[in-house]
Amino acid sequence: MSKKPPQSEAEWQTCLTAEQFRIMRQQGTERAFSGKYYDCKTPGTYVCAGCGEPLFESEAKFDSGTGWPSYWQPVDDHGMHRIEVHCRNCGSHLGHVFPDGPAPTGLRYCINSASLELKAHEAGKESDRQD
Repeated sequence: MSKKPPQSEAEWQTCLTAEQFRIMRQQGTERAFSGKYYDCKTPGTYVCAGCGEPLFESEAKFDSGTGWPSYWQPVDDHGMHRIEVHCRNCGSHLGHVFPDGPAPTGLRYCINSASLELKAHEAGKESDRQD
């Protein structure tokens, strides 16, 4: 579930790590193959590390060979069809979208691990995400 994002850059600096701040608030990029989620296979919902907004389901994740977590579809693509991808709730920079992904969308959302948190699904239970 989303939370109210910080209102100032000073507030963002207190709630994000230095790497998250560089990526999410200053449009940085982490090194390929260095993020904690690039090879993660845990079932769950990837949410914005800044505000908790649901972004991607693990079922939409695929190995693009690029070294960044890649997804073929966001949870809700409203506001995310652009080259640079931002969280629709707090505006944080997440990564980029490219038109070279797999079916059914043909898109590849290339996302920085530092901008994500994984809310793992419990075995045999539905996601705790509220629609």
